Amino acid sequence: MSVLELRDLVVDFRQRGGGRVRAVNHVSFGLKSGETLALVGESGSGKSTVVRAVGQLMRSYTGTVLLDGKPAGRHGRALRAYRRRVQLVFQDPFASLNPMHSVRYHLARPLLMLGGGRSGLDERLHELLRSVNLTPAEEIARKFPHELSGGQRQRVAIARALASGPDVLLADEPVSMLDVSIRLEILNLLDRLKRERNLALLYVTHDLATARHFSARIMVMYRGEIVEQGPSDEVILRPSHPYTQLLASAAPDPSVPRAELAQARRVRQAARVARAGPGGGAQPLAPLTAERREAIVDEGCHFRPRCPRAMDICATRPPDASVGPEHRALCWLHASAPAAVAEQ
Repeated sequence: MSVLELRDLVVDFRQRGGGRVRAVNHVSFGLKSGETLALVGESGSGKSTVVRAVGQLMRSYTGTVLLDGKPAGRHGRALRAYRRRVQLVFQDPFASLNPMHSVRYHLARPLLMLGGGRSGLDERLHELLRSVNLTPAEEIARKFPHELSGGQRQRVAIARALASGPDVLLADEPVSMLDVSIRLEILNLLDRLKRERNLALLYVTHDLATARHFSARIMVMYRGEIVEQGPSDEVILRPSHPYTQLLASAAPDPSVPRAELAQARRVRQAARVARAGPGGGAQPLAPLTAERREAIVDEGCHFRPRCPRAMDICATRPPDASVGPEHRALCWLHASAPAAVAEQ
């Protein structure tokens, strides 16, 4: 059973002039204890909006968030009880910590709010710091955020999230603001804490390599929708949706021979020329106006203006097709009978 379940989440943002932008469009998933689920996609795809909605940091959404099968509280005591069990780790560790307060203040506050009083507070606080590999704990506790490195600040943020003893951890690109040399350390730390504390971990990233390595399942998000989901190896090594294929092809892989890379480039170039039709080289896509964007949302596949394999049928809503065990793709290429549908 999923400890956290999201059903049919929809998030709209208002625009000047009265219009609305759909940031998240009917997203659903479940998250089990001891599991890491990766949510990947390019910037602007809606990943952080999903995290903020699940973390109850925004109120203007529709859909249902379930914790242990019960609807999440959205007000008063019920909301506070939910937030104790569902904690967030933000992308920027400096912005998420108050520069006016010490590390001790950041960790003592949630520990005191949980009860237990001040008796043994420092020992509990130091144990939290040691659990995220910050030693000597007594010295770190006296420091302020600006006195710490980026990796140390993110460890403090993780320790603060763990202070309430959560069951679910939402990590919104927790290493993208850090030096490359310490990203693996932070990811290994999160993986260890997940196993030791049996946490359900939602890992948001745009890095397919780390998503495959640290997660059991992957969801690929494009313009507010989950376009592909399944076991990590299946999604990364055998991507089925054209968008996932483009993401995978953009990731550098030193093990791939140059001849194979050159052949892949020729295939992509041929697809662009074929899509451009008679008249020479590939033509740039027309600007995606607000009217055209709304038409795409209402009528068909969101990815079709960029898709090298777009068909006429893509102007209609694609099915959520099964492409393997627990592996699904929102694409007409994998429909059971696309020709029959096209004739209707």
